[in-house]
Amino acid sequence: MPKNARNTAKRLWALDAPTMDMDAGELVVGAEGKVTIPLPAFLIEHDQGLIMFDTSFAPILNEDPYAYFGDLVDVYNVQSHPGQRIDRQIASLGFRPEDITHVILSHTHSDHSGGLYLFPQAKFYIGPGEYDFAADPPADSAQFYRFADDLEPVKNFDWTTLYAPQTDLFGDGAVTIMHTPGHSPGELSLIVELPSQRLVLTGDTVHLREGLDKCQPDPFDWDHDQARASIEKLRRLEEGGARLWIAHDMEDWKHFGALVPQE
Repeated sequence: MPKNARNTAKRLWALDAPTMDMDAGELVVGAEGKVTIPLPAFLIEHDQGLIMFDTSFAPILNEDPYAYFGDLVDVYNVQSHPGQRIDRQIASLGFRPEDITHVILSHTHSDHSGGLYLFPQAKFYIGPGEYDFAADPPADSAQFYRFADDLEPVKNFDWTTLYAPQTDLFGDGAVTIMHTPGHSPGELSLIVELPSQRLVLTGDTVHLREGLDKCQPDPFDWDHDQARASIEKLRRLEEGGARLWIAHDMEDWKHFGALVPQE
């Protein structure tokens, strides 16, 4: 088959990410030790649009981590700088924030939803039950949300809730949104066909390679049984030849590379 016989996206970039240190056991049931995790967003170029998958933290964190996190900056060793603002990174790639046509939100935690307000012209996609869950989260996960700052200001944007297990964004098989609930009710992953590979952006369906290998959820996941079922979906995709990019796994980040087009 000729290399370009199938429909693909053109390029994908991981936008350089703030990092923080966490106990692995806060990310994977039964894991041990301290890990450094990146907190990225992704930009995908397709002939029919320019797509953001997640939007990282609000840019104020990049400008002044203490203004955002207070003393937790030291507790979690949060590392960031102004150059990591996603609007500046988009500009460094030759685009403007207003060029973004589609924003796919894996879920509503603040490290994924903080930059939504930068793209008022875009079409937004969210999983079922996700917005309502963020508006009234369980007490043990309320610290992961900044609903009033991140979500209320964008509630009148052009949102579509996706109820199907999979949604082909452009109808050509190049970008497919997959519902992978468990971490939250509406958690989404993204399958991206690139010229050289099929890449799956896993959102927070799983947090570390250890969670994938052991099929173990995050202890704070909304529904552990659904989380394990969704991790199994990812494992089947990998067995079928797809490459999984686990966004919070530093080794994945090093392997795939920040700000390097994946073609």
